[in-house]
Amino acid sequence: MSIANKIENFTVKHRVLSHVIFWVSMYGLLIGRFEPFDEPYDPFVYDMIGFFFSLSYSALFAYFVAYRILPRLLKGSNYLQTIIEFLIGSYIISALARTITVHIEEPMIRIPPFEQESLWEIWTDIPKLFRSYFLYAASLSLVFIFVKLLKDQYSINRHALELKKQKAEMELSSLKEQLNPHFLFNTLNNIYSLSLLNSPKTSASIARLSGILDHLIYRCSGMYVKAEQEIELLNNYIELEKLRYDEGLKVNFTHSIDRNANIAPLILISLLENAFKHGAGEQAGNASIDVELVLKENNFSFKIKNTIGAPLPAKASKGIGLINIKKQLELIYPGRYSFNASIHEQYFITDLKIDLANEQG
Repeated sequence: MSIANKIENFTVKHRVLSHVIFWVSMYGLLIGRFEPFDEPYDPFVYDMIGFFFSLSYSALFAYFVAYRILPRLLKGSNYLQTIIEFLIGSYIISALARTITVHIEEPMIRIPPFEQESLWEIWTDIPKLFRSYFLYAASLSLVFIFVKLLKDQYSINRHALELKKQKAEMELSSLKEQLNPHFLFNTLNNIYSLSLLNSPKTSASIARLSGILDHLIYRCSGMYVKAEQEIELLNNYIELEKLRYDEGLKVNFTHSIDRNANIAPLILISLLENAFKHGAGEQAGNASIDVELVLKENNFSFKIKNTIGAPLPAKASKGIGLINIKKQLELIYPGRYSFNASIHEQYFITDLKIDLANEQG
């Protein structure tokens, strides 16, 4: 957990204490500015008392602005009414501060006799209230307001990121649910066809399917899986499909990885499934699928080249399955991948490249 997160959690759990700590810290900074001067009373005590009262009405002004004025301005409420309320509130706070200074603070530190302004003089001397109290209170309260706005903005940004993450996880889960049933439906159809023929390959097909289901159910719950696990899944799928097509389909799968990196699950198998659908399901006797997987120095590449029975329209490269794959890639690898699907003569080619330098995301 970052320091910013710890501070935010502390202020949420200990709201009052965090405010006390802030103002005590401000008071300590003000006391640190103490400089001796020639007066008939203890200057340090004078500063301690003076700074206490000054900080008190500065805090009052800060809370008035931070919790009353700014929220209404940010919400776009009646601006004129808010400004009038700000002016009246600032005047009252400044006048109260001057009244407390003259009639409470000064008798505590000054040696009588001394003259005191009347309440009427205090409350009508607006220029002095503005120069000596409003500007001083505003300058000290700006620190509190700035810290509060900074904290609020951080909380808003963190909350937005959490919502975005939750949304991405929900979308990824939805995409996986769209892919898995489609894949399982096709695989079970293959096994069903073999069982009708009483083929000895049926048991081998079930064993392959068991390995695939183990991967889908137990290993794909997270956002990432190991590359070797995906390679094993691809091998199982290919062998299962080869049992179905016999010698009528040539499949060449080559793979090379320099480390067992984390990658998003089910994307590769979906591309491979698409290749079998168009490269074998619509082609007889002379079908081929070439699959190449390479991971070298954080550069991941997955390319499939499969034959097609007849020229496909250009929109074939924008099918629902490929659109879903692009959505999943954008959620997990935004700005760190390239994906192209194209038709070249009798071949349908998909080329996926991912930068895995920040694979943990």
